[in-house]
Amino acid sequence: MTAAVTTEAATEHIAGLRDRLDEIDARIIELWLERAAISQEVGRTRVASGGTRLVLNRENEILERYRAHLGADGVQLALLVLRAGRGPL
Repeated sequence: MTAAVTTEAATEHIAGLRDRLDEIDARIIELWLERAAISQEVGRTRVASGGTRLVLNRENEILERYRAHLGADGVQLALLVLRAGRGPL
């Protein structure tokens, strides 16, 4: 009987954790889309004012920030975030 209760409690706990993960994923997606839209607006504004679309120093700062906080996987994540924000080149 104890094993059944433990299994049931574990199942409920896992379900609660998964619900929280789903909430976090929804926020990440929302923030991802917001960031991409803002980044694309920055690029359009820069080009409209005679600048270049991309600023490599800025991208390097972002890569370094992600690396500092998340390690090597952070660099990969930052590359995806930057690519999403650039839109079609």
